[in-house]
Amino acid sequence: MNENNDNINIPVIDHRLLAGKLSVYNWLKKIPTNSCISEIVEVRFKNTRKAFFCNPLGLHLEEGDIVAVEAALGHDIGIVSLAGELVKEQLRMKKIDLEKNPLKKVYRKAKPHDIEKWQQAIALEYETMIRSRKIAADLKLNMKIGDVEYQGDKTKAIFYYIAEDRVDFRALIKVLAETFHIRIEMKQIGARQEAGRIGGIGPCGLQLCCSTYITNFISVSTSAARYQDISLNPQKLAGQCGKLKCCLNYEVDAYIDEQKDFPATNLTLNTGEGLLYHQKTDIFGRTMYYAFDKEGKGTLIKLSVKRIKEIIAMNRKGIIPPKANDVEEETEEIKYTDGVGEESLSRFDEKKQKKRRSKNRNNNNRSQNNNPRNNKSPRRQESENTPKE
Repeated sequence: MNENNDNINIPVIDHRLLAGKLSVYNWLKKIPTNSCISEIVEVRFKNTRKAFFCNPLGLHLEEGDIVAVEAALGHDIGIVSLAGELVKEQLRMKKIDLEKNPLKKVYRKAKPHDIEKWQQAIALEYETMIRSRKIAADLKLNMKIGDVEYQGDKTKAIFYYIAEDRVDFRALIKVLAETFHIRIEMKQIGARQEAGRIGGIGPCGLQLCCSTYITNFISVSTSAARYQDISLNPQKLAGQCGKLKCCLNYEVDAYIDEQKDFPATNLTLNTGEGLLYHQKTDIFGRTMYYAFDKEGKGTLIKLSVKRIKEIIAMNRKGIIPPKANDVEEETEEIKYTDGVGEESLSRFDEKKQKKRRSKNRNNNNRSQNNNPRNNKSPRRQESENTPKE
C-alpha cells in the first residue's frame, strides 16, 4: 500500500489563476480560540467568484485547504479563503439571510484524483475561450466572450461575455454544447468586471483595485474629475477597462467638503489693474489663480479665497480695488534641516572645494620646489646678483 501511495503523483496547483483576488485579511486569526470547527467557510474559485458553504460533516478546515463543494449538478473544487469567526461578520456585512437562502455543503477535502481532474479543467479554459469566440463570430453575434470557467468535475462551464445590447445566444449555446459536450451557462458582465476577472497592474504600480478588493462597482462620472480640478484627458482618466478609473471616487467627498465656501469660478474680478479671469484652483491650499487674459496668457496672479471674497463683495457695492493683492507677499527662504541640525545641503561640496584648494596649493609648492631654476644655491644666487665688471 505504501509503495502504491508513493507512486501517486499529486499535481501542482497553478495559484496564479486563483490567488490575490478579493482576498480578506483575517484580523481575528491571531486571537486565541478553543479551536472550534468552522460551521461556515468562504470558498474562492477562479478570479473574483466566491461563495459561502456550510460544513455539516465537521471537517477541520483552514485557509488554503482545497475542498470539493456542492454544485447545482455534480461538484466543484475551490480553495478555502476564510474560516472562523470572521465568516459570521462577512455574512452580516453582506446581509445574507441563511433561512431564505440556505447554503450549499462542503463534501470533503479534495483528493489527488479531484485535484488532477480540476487541473485538467483549468488547462481547457483558454482553448475553450478562443474557440467559443470564433463560433460567436461565425454566428455574427455582437458580443465578446471574455473568460471561461470550468466546474471542478468538468461537466459544466460558465462563459462570461460582454455585450452592449441584448444578445439572443440560444443558437450559440446549442453549438457550444455540441462542440465541448458540457453544460453551458452564460453570464453577462461589464467592462470593469472583466478587468477584475483578468487582473493586471494599474498606472500606480499596484494590482487593479477591481481585482483585489472592490466588490460593488459604482458608476464613475466626469464630475468627479471636475471636483478635483483634474484635466479631462481621456487617456489619463481611463483605466485598463477603458472606463473612468474607480479611484476617482476615493477622494471626491474630501474635495467637495473643502470647496463648500469657495467662490464661483465663472465670476470675473474687477480691479484697478483690469479684469481678472479664473484659470485654476489649489483646493487644499485654498488659493485660486487668475489672469488678465481669458485664455490664461501672461502671468498668473495668486489670490487667497478670503481676498477673492473681499473683491467680489466690493464689486457688488460698486467699489473697484486698486490692486488685486492688497498686501505684497514676502517670499520666504526655504531652509532644509535634518535631525542633527545641519542646515546647509552644500556643506559636503564646501569641504571638497577646500580639499581641492589645499591640494592645488601643495601641488604648486611641490612644482616650484622641483623646478631647477628655483632651486639655486645661495652662492650661485649671490654671483648672479653681483654686477659684472
